[in-house]
Amino acid sequence: MSKQSTLKILVVGCGNMGASHAKAYHSMPEFEICGLVARGESKIKLNQDLGATYPLFTDLAEALTETKPDAVCISTYPDTHEAFALAALDADCHIFIEKPLADTITGCENILQKAKEKNKKVVVGYILRHHPSWIRFIEESQKLGKPLVMRMNLNQQSQGYMWDVHRNLMKSLSPIVDCGVHYIDVMCQMTRSKPLSVSAIGARLTEDIAEDNYNYGQLQIRFEDGSVGWYEAGWGPMVSETAFFVKDVFGPKGAVSIVAKDAGASGKSDNVDSHTKTESIRVHHADIDEKNNFTEADTWIDMKDEPGHQELCDREQAYFLKAIQYDVDLTDHLQDAVNSLKIAFACDESVKTGKIIPLD
Repeated sequence: MSKQSTLKILVVGCGNMGASHAKAYHSMPEFEICGLVARGESKIKLNQDLGATYPLFTDLAEALTETKPDAVCISTYPDTHEAFALAALDADCHIFIEKPLADTITGCENILQKAKEKNKKVVVGYILRHHPSWIRFIEESQKLGKPLVMRMNLNQQSQGYMWDVHRNLMKSLSPIVDCGVHYIDVMCQMTRSKPLSVSAIGARLTEDIAEDNYNYGQLQIRFEDGSVGWYEAGWGPMVSETAFFVKDVFGPKGAVSIVAKDAGASGKSDNVDSHTKTESIRVHHADIDEKNNFTEADTWIDMKDEPGHQELCDREQAYFLKAIQYDVDLTDHLQDAVNSLKIAFACDESVKTGKIIPLD
């Protein structure tokens, strides 16, 4: 496809993330939305929000046949990802797909094999990879020496609509898999070391989910370079907000912490815009003098001009566009996406078996 061509894109899933991606396409002249696909009325509301009259569909196969898109954006629940992605690839479309790539590793491999056969691009929605503040957070962590201690969480005291979303997500995945892939990916970027094993615990705090699932989980990862990582995620109306926003790393030379006073405040835990906010980064220097006093004050990095959630989605779609137009090699991108999901699934296995799970 030439650089000047306009890409016809079909948006599948019109909820939180699908709507944000559609707004990005709507504002980018390089894309032309050729249809919105959703089972419920979210597609109607999205059309209204965009002030548009894009064709509406409830069935993906019908939409693919009628609109003949160049690309498909998939922002549906994880248990649909494999089937929808394979259908889009069979229709010779490039794909932007929200994480996780699929709800099984076999599903991921099926998608990537089909994409290779069709010579089509697949970009997975790892939004933090496009956030300048998170990129800086990772860069600062890499100055701390080895091993690293990485501590992160995202507990969400969800209610109303968001509790409906979370319960639907938990029909296929647990919180430490669905959310955990983001932060596992961050830990892997920080260490660039081989993960050796995982252990995890979980608790089922509601009868609103299946008996074999859990809405609270905590995982631990051990890396080859001696680094260790911890991540915690809980969803539901019973979840505490007291410490929902911890993003902290320390090593031999000091520590780096995200300090989001507003985004991390009470009442923000189920607000999607708060989940990517940093506001400021605190760098602590561990050097001490002969009396064991610190020789340097902590450094504060002000991130007040950081992008909001919609701008981050815009950046993701700019990357998707670039990958298609300039035939960007996505091998590392996809390998990292599958690797973080493999680790997350191993954590899920650890919760359910009570065992430490070694990683290949």
